[in-house]
Amino acid sequence: MAALVIGFFIFAGLYADILWYDQLGFLNVLTTEWIARVVLFLIGFVGMAVPVWLSIQIAYRTRPVYAKLNSQLDRYQEVFEPLRRLAMYGIPAVLGIFGGVSAASRWQTTLLWLNGTSFGTEDPQFGFDVGFYVFDLPFYRGLVGFASAVVLLSILLVAATNYLYGAIRISGREVVISKSARIQLAITAGIYLLLQAVSIWFDQYATLTESNDLMTGASYADVYATIPGRGILAGIALVVAVLFFITAIIGRWRLPLVGTALLIISSLIIGSLYPWVIQRFQVDPSAKSLEAPFIERNIDLTREAYGVADVEEIPYEAQTDAERGALREDAETTANIRLMDPALISDAFAQLEQFRQYYQFPDVLDVDRYQIDGTTQDAVVAVRDLRLAGLGDAQNWVNSHIVYTHGYGVVAAAGNQRSVDGQPVFIQSGIPTIGDLDVEEPRVYFGENSPEYSIVGAPEGANPVELDYPAGGDNGTQTQTTFEGDGGPSLNGIFNKLIYALKFQSEQIFLSDNVNDESQILYDRDPLTRIEKVAPYLTLDSDPYPSVVDGRIVWIVDGYTKTDAYPYSTKLSMSQAISDSQQIAPTFALDDVNYIRNSVKATVDAYDGTVTLYAWDADEPILQAWQNIFPSTVVPMEEMSGDLMSHVRYPSDLFKLQRSILGRYHVTDPGSFFSRDDAWTTPDEPTAPTGSDLLQPPYYLTMQMPGQDDPTYSLYSTFIPESGDQDSRNVLKGYLAVDADAGSEDGQPSEGYGTLRLLTLPSGDLVPGPGQVQNQFNGDPSISAQLNILRQGSSDVINGNLLTVPVGGGLLYVQPVYVRSTGETSYPLLQKVLVAFGDQIAFQDTLDEALDVLFGGESGASAGDSGVDGSTGDTGDTGDTGDTGDTGDTGDTGDTGDTGDSGTSTGDPATDAELQALLRQAQQALEDKQQALAEGDWAAYGLADAELASTIASMLALLNE
Repeated sequence: MAALVIGFFIFAGLYADILWYDQLGFLNVLTTEWIARVVLFLIGFVGMAVPVWLSIQIAYRTRPVYAKLNSQLDRYQEVFEPLRRLAMYGIPAVLGIFGGVSAASRWQTTLLWLNGTSFGTEDPQFGFDVGFYVFDLPFYRGLVGFASAVVLLSILLVAATNYLYGAIRISGREVVISKSARIQLAITAGIYLLLQAVSIWFDQYATLTESNDLMTGASYADVYATIPGRGILAGIALVVAVLFFITAIIGRWRLPLVGTALLIISSLIIGSLYPWVIQRFQVDPSAKSLEAPFIERNIDLTREAYGVADVEEIPYEAQTDAERGALREDAETTANIRLMDPALISDAFAQLEQFRQYYQFPDVLDVDRYQIDGTTQDAVVAVRDLRLAGLGDAQNWVNSHIVYTHGYGVVAAAGNQRSVDGQPVFIQSGIPTIGDLDVEEPRVYFGENSPEYSIVGAPEGANPVELDYPAGGDNGTQTQTTFEGDGGPSLNGIFNKLIYALKFQSEQIFLSDNVNDESQILYDRDPLTRIEKVAPYLTLDSDPYPSVVDGRIVWIVDGYTKTDAYPYSTKLSMSQAISDSQQIAPTFALDDVNYIRNSVKATVDAYDGTVTLYAWDADEPILQAWQNIFPSTVVPMEEMSGDLMSHVRYPSDLFKLQRSILGRYHVTDPGSFFSRDDAWTTPDEPTAPTGSDLLQPPYYLTMQMPGQDDPTYSLYSTFIPESGDQDSRNVLKGYLAVDADAGSEDGQPSEGYGTLRLLTLPSGDLVPGPGQVQNQFNGDPSISAQLNILRQGSSDVINGNLLTVPVGGGLLYVQPVYVRSTGETSYPLLQKVLVAFGDQIAFQDTLDEALDVLFGGESGASAGDSGVDGSTGDTGDTGDTGDTGDTGDTGDTGDTGDTGDSGTSTGDPATDAELQALLRQAQQALEDKQQALAEGDWAAYGLADAELASTIASMLALLNE
């Protein structure tokens, strides 16, 4: 009965998996994996159990019948004899299970060997295609290792059986071995030595992926000592194996024992001592010249493996003096500088857009871009996801799994705008959702924080029971809905209900009246989990992000194919390489990689959970192999809609790996690489606590790099000298950016997508790095005085992300500064902007003002944060940003619009004079309002706000005359 119960629980889990994969359309992925695992388990079981069983049987059946045993062995036999039959079958069976499990765990390696393709690149040492190292060599070495384990266990069990039954006896100083035992042991040992010869031979090729202190790949000592030495050792092992076979015939052990001793001594001398001597006495004194050809191999193949071979290196004579009007040609870039920090404004989203305690936003928001009125707008976005913990005492089974089933809506704020009091300016907000993003289906059944499982669906005409969204007021009625998609396995019939009641250990699934034949059960709802299950061969980017695509909310996830077996390519720990202030790596992650491609773009529909895998790099060899294994699971990139193409971006994790590699491998001269005289590293996060050692993350920005004709959605990072270099100061040495915009809404891929540009600063330039700028900002007396004012009224000052933008012939630093009161419901408000160019800094209320201070009032920039915005907060539409010299439009509900720069001109001198006076009046009202906010004087805040609104209204009336 116990076996039946356990068996049914196992069956329930397996059958639930079948239902889940079948509903999603990826059943062939599950069945292919299961078949591969079962077949390999059987092969591994038979491959381990049968040889072991045969070895024991042969040893037992050829035992001496009249062997003279000592009293101790007699007692052993008496104890063992009742268990002999069980042991002779049980030991091989148990070992066979271990062998089967070991073989089944290597199903991916085996399938890749069977379906591997060519890379079209040969290694420079042996001339093999890279596919041999990626697809073939891991399988061959694993196979030899498995066979060696089988033979070694057989030898041990044969020796034990023969000793137990007297075929091997110790008589004084002599070891007496019967003829049958000698033949069996000698042949088995010979087979083991043959396998070791093959293993040592394969070890020659493994030197191309082994790492040393200098690099990954075969160095001078490896090529001229280790590789030849392993070839010689393989030959010696082969000879010793032959000697064992001879011993099985002639019965003399001296030759194979001498040969074994010779093999051991040779392995120490040829395998270890000789390479050390070559390295110590020949290579080390002339390492720079001798290692140069091998370093060049490492540089070339590392850059190729990480996709940085074609990086455009651009010498950049960065200016450090801000000149009047220097930003005129970069007006579009400065206007798109993102002031809303996605790592800080989650609380603002929560206070302004959460509405109910059972909703939530992630701690770090995402960055995307949208076409609004023909203009690309960078945006900070987040999904309003479900939070069942917010139900408190109402968190019972019905509410947790039947009523509260989904989140609602996407919330987006303009990245370069703020309201007058520092709030985000929402371009999509509210419940029901309104804004500029044209969301037709706002419900989020599949999100990063969705419940473990929800049961949805009901018969036609039945009263909806799912909460759709709350009413606007606290006492209003709630809107109910019923899920109408195909998002999970059906619960029709008693059997399916029982299966899922067992899977989730809940009898309510089986007993509840709310579960009917039209019900579906939604689970495994996190986008990463769904993609990992249907594409187990992909490594997924750590930052899935939501986008509104064709009226629906979808999660976009980048998938990588990778390996650590690319010859001569330097290995990195992927988790360590992507770790920064926004992504903390696990402590003991074994995820080395030395080749990676963003071969797949995946999407998960937030409403029905549909997973679509697009072949972004269809020619990538590893992806081609997996497509042979799982046919028809990846669709061509051409099937992407234009709207989806416009939201696909260059992945951040891949970029982090590439910047980590380029810190050293921007140097292509072997001599300079060996000396490490120009090694770079990523700066530490300047706003992190001292000693945290967290790297500054890369940032998405719309900007125009040198060599580009127009601004492009990009991802960038900076470099400073590596610690320990001759110039270890925190000065900028390089600036890396990649075109991250994959395509446009017409479905045409961007020709420049993925183009890496590396600005290299001359060694004599002293452009301050992020750490220096932050220290300068923190230590400036005038800025400290202003910060002390902002801290009045028990408020905290928070530094936002420190952005670096190549404009004005130099590098401009921009950092938003937020103020947050200490109340429980407080959230950061953008109040100030720091700008630095060279050694000059400015600290003003708006980006426009700060740029004007640095560049003499002729910056030519028109950043969207200047003036008063027309946002109405939770449900109001945002007003338009005022261009240079124009006044902004008002929001839909009558709030004030943006004020333009003081350069406004109507052509009438009298009107211009009056308008200038109103602008100064508005500026004063704005300053009074911000001062009142900092001091917590809400009465003064209200008066200043009313004065500001009245002034803006007068300006608009004057312009409309």
